[in-house]
Amino acid sequence: MIRLTLAEIAKISGGRVVHAEPSLAVTGGVEYDSRKIGPGGLFVAFEGEKVDGHEYAGTAVAAGAAAVLSTRDTGQPGVVVEEPLAALAALAQAVVARLDGLTVVGLTGSNGKTTTKDYIGQLLARLGPTVAPAGSLNNELGFPYTVLQATTETRFLVLEMGARGIGHIRYLTDIARPSIGAVLNIGAAHLGEFGSVEGTAQAKGELVEALPADGFAVLNADDPLVAGMAPRTAAKVLLTGESEMSDVRATGVSVDAAGRASYTLRFSGRTAEVNLAVAGRHQVANTLAAAGVALSAGLPFDELAAALGEVGIASVRRMDVFTRPDGAVVIDDTYNANPSSMAAALRALASMAGGRRTTAVLGYMAELGEHEISGHEEVGRLAAELGVDRLIVVSAEAAPVADGALAVDGWKGVATVVADQAAAIEILDGDLHGGDVVLVKGSRYRTWDVVDSLRPEEVRP
Repeated sequence: MIRLTLAEIAKISGGRVVHAEPSLAVTGGVEYDSRKIGPGGLFVAFEGEKVDGHEYAGTAVAAGAAAVLSTRDTGQPGVVVEEPLAALAALAQAVVARLDGLTVVGLTGSNGKTTTKDYIGQLLARLGPTVAPAGSLNNELGFPYTVLQATTETRFLVLEMGARGIGHIRYLTDIARPSIGAVLNIGAAHLGEFGSVEGTAQAKGELVEALPADGFAVLNADDPLVAGMAPRTAAKVLLTGESEMSDVRATGVSVDAAGRASYTLRFSGRTAEVNLAVAGRHQVANTLAAAGVALSAGLPFDELAAALGEVGIASVRRMDVFTRPDGAVVIDDTYNANPSSMAAALRALASMAGGRRTTAVLGYMAELGEHEISGHEEVGRLAAELGVDRLIVVSAEAAPVADGALAVDGWKGVATVVADQAAAIEILDGDLHGGDVVLVKGSRYRTWDVVDSLRPEEVRP
């Protein structure tokens, strides 16, 4: 964070300074985990259901924190505010306003936000100091937390934006208004909240509405709901995709035995060959979006193709492919799941099979609302249609995945529903061949134990 005195922090947040001179300055980063606080930092104490951050205020100061932002007096130097989340948002808004020469990039979508954010961060770092931290920091806490990592040296600030309702993204863009915005796709994620994909599109489109006239809206030409957002923005529109209407286009896409895509990149009459180092056919769309942002920010086309071939996934549990000592290949895509991301992961598994036995360990997908059963069945049908040899479905909630697979005529695979992750681990322990390719996919923690049991201990998250 930029240097701020406690007097400035109190004025911005509507708080009051306690146990310190108002001239005391915060010169380090902002953290809400006392274990991560550094010298001169600001520790934010949240009162949660299980852990009260106020109890760790002394620990944070002992570790080097200059001050504590809290809702009650902790006996430590700091600023007491009414609501720390609102205070963080106000601080983030003030910091952005003080950073001259900063380009704010925002991105949203139903799938691939964090992975694409990683790619954008790596591309923009070629142009100057860039803040694009690993992980999904895309809500009302993670968003201002990311903003506050910017300093006077930062040239690009890449911000992921999540939403579970109308107005959520507008709230985030009010904190830090982007000049470049990218919308990746509209899918079935969080249908329980949005009610329909059209409702999702309405909410996600708040990003492009916030862009200035001299900004850029990078939109997926292959997704009609995203391409249809063009009239909602005053910014210049840059379409990305494989369709002919795309400004930044991929043609001649092919996928190798390791699931890595190659394509010809086309932009403004120029072409270049791109060979990705990341697995999954869906990475073509993700890298095209990243390319559109990078071109908008000024990265020369001559550098772009090679740069795209070097980008990697910085955030854990997202299409992380590793080979076990016994030769089995494992795809860890367990951070989150919805029908669209499940489909992309299953297609990656099929493309990497190469005649080897394939296993998909699939968990429950949350927040699908009235589409819960049909969404799970759809995933199972696709797995069978792709010829997956073995389905291990974790939990009774996800059982419709197995139902969908078994309903496909001619499928010769096996579907097993197990009660929990321990049972899935037991099956794999008893029958995993060195030539197998295994996909593990689910919503967050619901399949983490399974994939961690397959990963060598020395490289576990």
